[in-house]
Amino acid sequence: MRENQRARRPEGSTKTGPVAVASESSTLSPFHRRYRPAALQGYTPSLTAVLVLLPPSERKAVGVDGPVLNFAELAFPALNRTRRGLVRELVQLAKREPAALQKALGLSNRQRHEGDRNALLLRAPTLPASELYTGIVYDNLSYSTLTGAGLARAQESLVVASSLFGLLRPEDRVPSYRLSGGTTLPGVGGLAPIWRLVLEKELAKQDFVVDLRSGAYVNLARVPGGVQVRVLRDEGGIRTVVSHDNKWTKGKLARALCLHGASSVDEVAQVAREVCDAVVVDGNRIDLLLYGLASAR
Repeated sequence: MRENQRARRPEGSTKTGPVAVASESSTLSPFHRRYRPAALQGYTPSLTAVLVLLPPSERKAVGVDGPVLNFAELAFPALNRTRRGLVRELVQLAKREPAALQKALGLSNRQRHEGDRNALLLRAPTLPASELYTGIVYDNLSYSTLTGAGLARAQESLVVASSLFGLLRPEDRVPSYRLSGGTTLPGVGGLAPIWRLVLEKELAKQDFVVDLRSGAYVNLARVPGGVQVRVLRDEGGIRTVVSHDNKWTKGKLARALCLHGASSVDEVAQVAREVCDAVVVDGNRIDLLLYGLASAR
């Protein structure tokens, strides 16, 4: 284990254990059986087959006048069979069982309209993934302000882990939807058994993956050889995950990776020093430590 610091590390700091990932159920719904697949300075690394895997946002922008969803135009065409099946199921649930879907999505009555949008997935205007996802991660990534080599890297390497579409490049156009990674859909079941095999097969084609996902989205697909990034608040040697810090710092890191590039664990750690107070490298896992509020740096 190696630790690189920009600020003095508080005495008594200890490394936290690995984050537990829930195992998938062995019981498959009819949907699962139908769609389950068979079988920083001074360097500019290549981004060939390099992915920076971003978490999605719960809330999303809504398209106004874009074209409707066209699966054939999305990146990662090997995912289209699963995408089509899941979209079809979600549309039907939104139309026929809106109350059950609202409950499954954990939406209040004031949020019900977000679930209602799922009924229009095949007819609603689309917008690029770079504009669809909103919130702290995407504010700090600030994709629209990237230019030149930074924009080129972003277009080649950034990929959003979507519970509905699997993987999306920044320019992939999809409609606004509501579906969290941990959702169990009525009559369909959990999403991990739907996505895991097909996503892991696609991710295995990549030479290098920087995994910025967290929570339920990690459970949708494992990336055994990828670089796992965690953000931890370190207060007197006690390290905890703070949601705002996590999102803020991962957005900053994603942007820094676009600006500088990285194709190894050491290069990711080097870039990460720009966005945190200390970096701990343990094999393929990188912990970014903060000694105070991320937004105060």
